Amino acid sequence: MNITPVILVRLIQAANDIIEQNADEVAELDRAIGDGDHVINIQRGLKVLVEQREEISQLEWIAALNKIGMLCLSKIGGASGSLLGTLFIAMAKNAKDKTLDVAVFAEAFKAGVEAMQLRGKSEAGEKTMLDVLIPVSELLQQKSTQLAFDDLLVAVKETAVLGMQSTENMLATKGRASFLEERSLGHIDAGARSSQLIICAIADELQKAE
Repeated sequence: MNITPVILVRLIQAANDIIEQNADEVAELDRAIGDGDHVINIQRGLKVLVEQREEISQLEWIAALNKIGMLCLSKIGGASGSLLGTLFIAMAKNAKDKTLDVAVFAEAFKAGVEAMQLRGKSEAGEKTMLDVLIPVSELLQQKSTQLAFDDLLVAVKETAVLGMQSTENMLATKGRASFLEERSLGHIDAGARSSQLIICAIADELQKAE
């Protein structure tokens, strides 16, 4: 499956639209156990990406990923900006001088997620966006060369949803939520929910592009 960076116009718009549609829900999740500003920060970053989506789509993949990462670092507030910026910049570095196909993307995404883990000093099971991103990365590693592209996208969506749902019964150990201790149980993590929404929206657009 060869997808050019031109698709980024649609992917960025899809990510922006899904967050706008679910902003109230994500904000409520964050107010329950977090600082309450997660969705505002994500919306701010996506707004900038939407404004620059045409320019980004004209770049080669590596430059596009790097630019997205730099914009996330500079325009998204809080920990999310630092972590998402790190994700895309590390992906660009890993994929440099490679032809971006599904297998190469899987390796780059793995490198990006691992860089996020180092930056945030976090692992799976700590009630963060990594509880979505790590399982998706592992799935891509295992199945990127085994499944047809459409089947892979379906599996990615299912994995993202399961990862998001798993945070409900986790004890938060990072960020403001960690101070709530057992009171953080019973709540889905806002970062996991926003990550799942964006991943599923992007997968839906890629399915349409086949």
